[in-house]
Order: sequence, then C-alpha cells, then structure tokens
Amino acid sequence: MENKNIIIIAVAIIAIIAIVGVLFATGILNNGNENTVTTPFKTEFMEGSFVGNVSLENDTEKFMHSYEDKEHHITYNISTVDNSSALMEIYEIQGVTNPEHRTLNGNDWNIYFTQAVPGNDSNSTNSDAMDIIICQSQGKKQGYLIYAIFDGKSPINATEKMYGEAYLGYIEPLLKSISLKQSKNVPAINEEFGLSEDEFAQQMDLIHQYKAGNLSALEG
Repeated sequence: MENKNIIIIAVAIIAIIAIVGVLFATGILNNGNENTVTTPFKTEFMEGSFVGNVSLENDTEKFMHSYEDKEHHITYNISTVDNSSALMEIYEIQGVTNPEHRTLNGNDWNIYFTQAVPGNDSNSTNSDAMDIIICQSQGKKQGYLIYAIFDGKSPINATEKMYGEAYLGYIEPLLKSISLKQSKNVPAINEEFGLSEDEFAQQMDLIHQYKAGNLSALEG
C-alpha cells in the first residue's frame, strides 16, 4: 500500500512539473509578472520580443515598422537611419534631453522620456497627452530607434522614468531581447529631412552653435 502511495505521489509531481513547464514555455507564468505574454518580431535591421499581445500595424516601408499593443494602448515605432545621433541632437533643442544610458544584451542605448499632445492645438487637453519613451542606439555605420508611445488611455504609468511601470515592465524587457543587425542601403538622415549632405551639415553646424551658447544661430 505504501509503495502504491509513493507511485501516486511521484506521478502527481511529474504532472505538476509538466504543467509548470508548459506555463513557462507559453509565457503564462513568469516570475509572478502579469505581463508575461510576449510577441516576437523580426525585421531586416532588428529583432526581439515585445511584452504583451502586440500586432504589426504598418509594414509598408522597409526601414520603418509600427506595432500596437491595443490592450495597453501602446504604439511601438521602430526605424533605422545612418546617423541616429544627429537626429537626437535635433530633438535635444526641442526639449528632449538628459537620456539615461544602459547597456542591454550587448547594445548601448540612450533612453529619453518625453511627452507630446496630439494635434498640439487649443482643443487638446492634458488627458490627451502621450508619454513617449525613445530608445536610441548608434553603431559605426547605422543607428537604431524605438519609439514607445503610451497614449492618454493607457493604464501603464510612463511618467516615473527608469523605475516606473512602463520602463521596468515593457521597455527594459524589450531592450534585453533586442538583436541589432547591420543592413544595406540604410536611409541617410539628410534625405529623411529632404536635404543634401552639405545642406544638412550646415544645419547641424547651426545646431552646434546654438548648443554652444549662440542662441541667435537658429533665428530666421
């Protein structure tokens, strides 16, 4: 009788182990975090996994893709250009400053927290404000950008920056999963602004003058 009970207990333990294995494999159970479902994605220049059920919404361009977590009202826009650092310098004079620096999965990231109001008009209210986390990584020949946009309906708190729900629950796991790939014919940042290389260089020179204290450099 005792041997029979031991066999029953052993079978039960094996069954429990099997169930737990399935839960981990499917992402249903993961360290007590409710946001355990992940969605893998793969592009020519980047691949990884989003936290949550995330669907591809716009894939019409080769080097720019948009994904959406409809449940949590998060939009992810990922893109690549040859010089993402120059782009962030432009953003800096618009108030996007003081990035946090993290190295995750072998990639160096600058992480910016900012806000925007859709339409930017008198009819927009604080409840319409979007919290935006920008993750930027620059390699030798190619830069990578992830824009995570939490709209006004999102239940996720994205205002607490590096130690808040948005970063710890969604952004950091994403960056830890990211593999960056070098691709051919990467869009040139000057072309994204409709400028020649010389024209863009001139604009960047004015931005550098402005940052150095010549506040009149960008006037007119």
